Amino acid sequence: MANLNRRTLLTASGALSLAAVLAACADTGADGQAVSASTDGGFAASAGYDTAISSGPVAADDVVAASAWASAVKQAGVLRVGGVKTSQVFSLEDPATGKVAGFDAALSQALARYILGGDDPYALTELTVVTSDTRETLLENGSVDAVFATYTITPARAEKISFAGPYYSSGQAVLVRAENTGITGVDTLAGRTVAVQSNSSSGPALDEAAPEAQQVQFEAHTDCVAALEAGQVEAYVVDHSLLLSTLLGNDGLKIVGEPFTQDPYGIGLPKGSDAQAFVNTFLTTIESDGTWEAIWRATIGTVLDESEAPEPPAIGSVPGSEPA
Repeated sequence: MANLNRRTLLTASGALSLAAVLAACADTGADGQAVSASTDGGFAASAGYDTAISSGPVAADDVVAASAWASAVKQAGVLRVGGVKTSQVFSLEDPATGKVAGFDAALSQALARYILGGDDPYALTELTVVTSDTRETLLENGSVDAVFATYTITPARAEKISFAGPYYSSGQAVLVRAENTGITGVDTLAGRTVAVQSNSSSGPALDEAAPEAQQVQFEAHTDCVAALEAGQVEAYVVDHSLLLSTLLGNDGLKIVGEPFTQDPYGIGLPKGSDAQAFVNTFLTTIESDGTWEAIWRATIGTVLDESEAPEPPAIGSVPGSEPA
């Protein structure tokens, strides 16, 4: 894959669901950041999305009761989730309805249903917006029960929190403005200004792959994209899946080269609790009964030219995800 832009995506997929997402317009989400809002509600308007969650499993009462973490969620009547509202495909708020939908959002809603039951996935979670700088802190101080935010599992983060999963794997890739012909991949970033999210896995990955690149840190994904569009930086490095979703609303950008790392996404959980074992059991259940694949098809699958859903990575298979 090289020089992938929105036109390429359209030609490659031709999916009706993608066309619906591309009917997007700029707006402002509840977190005050710019979002791309589909005029028909985006993923939230998809019957497949809602069905994938509402047909998922519900844990037996004794299974929930055996976990102190899950019991606390059930007593509260809501799963407090750390996440974002501005990430197409993974977690995007529809400003018309206030509903948040996408791959990460759906997994959090499916987990909430697994614990709480119920048929309205949007009513089962309470979302607190997080950044790469605040995720661990909000878990450590008990402000949220779990974090779903394209959260790469690393041993350093696992010293502070626990990770369930991995539940998906992506890789770091390079985004540039469409007219840029001088940057063709990570091996051409030496001496270039490159945006990365602060305290994300992109910085260390870029240090290793292109140590002579000039990193410029920003707090959020939207800040990095805005800096690239404004010419403050020449490139932006982040997970490939996030860049694919960024192209859906922007003809002026393109992905160059191939992903140059493998980044396993995990569900952030409080360290020292029994949440990891409970959530890993949930992941195993939805991977075996087809719920995970149904969620993938209703979200990430709408923007990738792949007829077959990937196999999710093996739970506990990467450093930082080992069972406590």
